[in-house]
Amino acid sequence: MDRLREMFLPFVNLDKFAEAGEKSQYTVRSIYFDTPRFDFYYEKIEGIKNRKKVRLRGYNEEDKNATVFLEIKRKYDIPIIKYRAPVTYGDALEMFSDTRINGQIISDKIFPKGHENSKRFFYQVLSKTLRPVVLVIYEREAYLSKFDDTVRITIDKNLRSKAYPRLNELYQENRISGSLTNHFILEVKFNSYFPVWLNPIIANLSLRKQAASKYVISMDTNKVVTQLTKSKIYTRSKWPN
Repeated sequence: MDRLREMFLPFVNLDKFAEAGEKSQYTVRSIYFDTPRFDFYYEKIEGIKNRKKVRLRGYNEEDKNATVFLEIKRKYDIPIIKYRAPVTYGDALEMFSDTRINGQIISDKIFPKGHENSKRFFYQVLSKTLRPVVLVIYEREAYLSKFDDTVRITIDKNLRSKAYPRLNELYQENRISGSLTNHFILEVKFNSYFPVWLNPIIANLSLRKQAASKYVISMDTNKVVTQLTKSKIYTRSKWPN
């Protein structure tokens, strides 16, 4: 990893969140939801072009007033669309407990459609009987190209997870299992063109493009799908708080 950094650092700057974090990184924490039949999991491993992920995402350490996000990440063949609704962690827990939106969504210039996206989120959760299936945690280094700020490079490492988390365990790491030990995931995100300066670096290090869903990897690590007959179906009145 050190050699990779040395090669691409002349072309990038740390993004503001990584720069503010200890060791130039931050911690990403996500509770993923899926249907009782694990439809989202199977859509991914079967390569369905139009698929989605539904998750509650937070960062770094626990704080009831910290902003977390109700997220739907949709993939339509190549384009990826993300619907995000920001809310404080304490309010998010209350919303799930009440299974209704009470005006806690943060709407501002950055997230003008926060309330609308929260409706999308809960429509998915309630109409498909979604429930939390895995907590995924990792550290992320994030960089922006000096030449095109729509190009973002991330290094995700120390991937760890837990099956069937409670919603109030987003920031807890007891009974956690590691994945991809001594490995990291390099991801290049761009709007229009893959950065040409990255091609010789990839060739020099003999890197190859490969699917690496942290959700699927974590589900497999915890053998969640093989526990189908043991899983609990949580109804609207039985959220696992």
